[in-house]
Amino acid sequence: IARPIAETYEAVADPVHLSRYFTTGGAQGRLEPGADVTWDFADFPGRFPVTVIEAEKPRRITIEWDAQNVAGSTGTTRTTFAFESLDDDTRTLVTITEASWLATPDGAKSAFGNCEGWTGMLIAMKAWLEHGINLRDGFYR
Repeated sequence: IARPIAETYEAVADPVHLSRYFTTGGAQGRLEPGADVTWDFADFPGRFPVTVIEAEKPRRITIEWDAQNVAGSTGTTRTTFAFESLDDDTRTLVTITEASWLATPDGAKSAFGNCEGWTGMLIAMKAWLEHGINLRDGFYR
């Protein structure tokens, strides 16, 4: 993304920014440990509670949220956003990883469904930060 690392990090951590390009129903709460955070999507109605595991500004944010078809006893999937400054901080590499899916057909379906969502988030974030265009505006309503 052709923006400095601090600005790119804030696009994920700040609910006002996140609501402009990703959480089509709105985000509440800043992504920092101990915060009461929810995300809402018009295409998946209902607020989703998000638990912030780690927030190391401007390098990393790790969250968990409830999911089906996951391994372990927590019933959650863990997602990490990693931010890396490139080209004298004129660009930022954003890497999203998600873990905890079962190695089953249903687990794979859930994992790939979320992968599509995170890919859409990255595309929408790039368009928003670089050009002020909300690709998801009206898309799911």
